[in-house]
Amino acid sequence: MNAFARLASLAFLSSSLLFAQQSTPQQTTPPATPPASSQELPDSPGTQAHVSPQPTGPTAVLDTSMGRITCKLFSKEAPETVANFTGLAQGTKDWTDRTTHKKMHNKPLYDGTQFHRVIPEFMIQGGDPTATGMGDPGYMFQDEFDPNLNFDVPGRLAMANSGPNTNGSQFFITEVPTEHLNQKHTIFGQCDDSSILVVKTIARVERDGNDKPVDPVILKKVTIVPEGQPLPSTPSASSSQ
Repeated sequence: MNAFARLASLAFLSSSLLFAQQSTPQQTTPPATPPASSQELPDSPGTQAHVSPQPTGPTAVLDTSMGRITCKLFSKEAPETVANFTGLAQGTKDWTDRTTHKKMHNKPLYDGTQFHRVIPEFMIQGGDPTATGMGDPGYMFQDEFDPNLNFDVPGRLAMANSGPNTNGSQFFITEVPTEHLNQKHTIFGQCDDSSILVVKTIARVERDGNDKPVDPVILKKVTIVPEGQPLPSTPSASSSQ
């Protein structure tokens, strides 16, 4: 093999290795390969992206240390996932504390947890009681995929997983369409346009090498509001500090 052929072979091998590294998703979280562009979103509280099907379940109100995120849930398309999320949020579903190994009863899981992974032009991820990316409620449940429900719009609320049927408590919210996740992660909610702006703000905080915020972003409280009921008042600036 002449010198030119050897150089060509090395160049091909290097490019192949680089492609393999870039296309390999992380095991315990959604793959960090965001689309190249975003969409402009109107600053109109309560307005949802044009989605089909429309969510018909209760509304999840996530009050964070950086603002409120409001998402309507897909009870018809993902009933088990919605029941799991609302049960953990309200404390009506038991879960196991990984640190103490104690069964937690009548204790909301999400209140006081952190958004432990945030990536601009992609998503924010939370729901881990350990804030490490490895936490769970002590059980797993199956995926719920609807062929008409995909990551084709911003603001999807979906379950993080480490493979098929490994859902627990971790979830993520997208800030752009992420169609490479279609039928790989259970979508169970749609967040309104003003909430997507909050997601974008959270995703752009200073991060460490693992995409974890340097200054913790706290999910202070999750409130589940039944269909047709008014949303709780927005926390005052002093109470959100």
